[in-house]
Amino acid sequence: MTTVRVAGPKGAVLLVIGLLVATPAHAQRTGRAFDLATLQQSAIDTDPRSRELQLYADQSALRLRNISILRLPTVMLDSQAQYQSDVAHLPSGAPFSGAFKPPKDTYDASIRIDQRLFDPTVGAQGSVERAQLAENQARVRSTLFTLRQQVNDAFFSAAALQARAGALTATITELNARLQETNARVQQGTALPADAAAIEATLLQRQQDLDDLQASRRAALDRLNTLTGQTLSEADTLLLPNLVDRVVDARRSQTSLRARPEYEQFARTRDRLTTQQALTAAQDRPRLSAYGRVGYGQPGLNFVASDFEPYALGGLRLQWNAWTWGSGPRERAALGIQQQIVQADEAAFAKGVTTAIEGDEQAIDRLQRSLTVDDRIVMLREQVDRSTQLRLQEGVVTASEYLDRNAELLQARFAKAGHEVELAQASAHLLTTLGLEVR
Repeated sequence: MTTVRVAGPKGAVLLVIGLLVATPAHAQRTGRAFDLATLQQSAIDTDPRSRELQLYADQSALRLRNISILRLPTVMLDSQAQYQSDVAHLPSGAPFSGAFKPPKDTYDASIRIDQRLFDPTVGAQGSVERAQLAENQARVRSTLFTLRQQVNDAFFSAAALQARAGALTATITELNARLQETNARVQQGTALPADAAAIEATLLQRQQDLDDLQASRRAALDRLNTLTGQTLSEADTLLLPNLVDRVVDARRSQTSLRARPEYEQFARTRDRLTTQQALTAAQDRPRLSAYGRVGYGQPGLNFVASDFEPYALGGLRLQWNAWTWGSGPRERAALGIQQQIVQADEAAFAKGVTTAIEGDEQAIDRLQRSLTVDDRIVMLREQVDRSTQLRLQEGVVTASEYLDRNAELLQARFAKAGHEVELAQASAHLLTTLGLEVR
């Protein structure tokens, strides 16, 4: 703390002014510096949904393994014990009627092996699963991309408060210097105590404003911490990105840009629908398989015999849904309509992107013009402020008049700082909307 004594006709008044107000903003911040691109990537990396990319890959690998197994032989064990009330036999009294008496209880145990020789649905199922994986991962990337805009909002909210705090701290530093000069002049009898009191009151008010800004910035940083998984402190600095060249290039080529992950999702959805059409067509084609069976039973293949005996059989099986009442073509037509729906959604999305950046483009042009004017205004206000300082030191003007000019300079600095942040924010919003990284 710094103690300053103010002399007056009635004695000394003890004033306590925080040393912080006399320190420039850049000297206060000794922490780390964070840029927008790093925070955006951090938000994506720490989001729990990022795990879904690998989870979907693992899930698909298991399903593809099951599909590949369809090409391998299948082995089935089967056993049966049965008693029936009647069996085939010759009528009573017929010649040799007693020679043919099959048992009413039968027993059978067998092993059956089936091997697919030609099945077009197996490859089609694998294609559908791989297309589904690509679509799921594209959807996750589209979902994660929305975090970039959320980080943008939190980042520039904190950056705007940081810029205003910087301008306010510079003003506090100047006011503190003027207060010390005025106190010295009061002690020398060349200034009135009211002048020092006016400067002190304004100084304390500016300190209150700075405290409010710092509290609001802390809240904005907390939100940024939650989004990114980082730990930003009040000492850390947010670096505004310089996006002028990238914005120029983006605006020149925006009509042909397809950088948003949603475009990839639309493409992968169309691929999945195409593979589903191929699977539907494959299900209407013939399938050929071989089978074999070995067993032991009573009776065996000779149903006349009444003894246990081994047996074996084998053959080929052809399966073909020759007539499906048009269900296959109708399903493929329905999938074709779904592709048209996806195309309509993509066209609407592209139109929405174009509409969304129109406001950013207008804001960028306006803010660039404003900043040119801001530079001139700040320069002129600084000239007036310096002139008023000299006149205050000479006793030509009152402290109130100086404080009015100083407040005008502060407002000019606020306006310039705010326009700088708004320009960076509009530029970042435009690039993010187009799907381009901010770096």
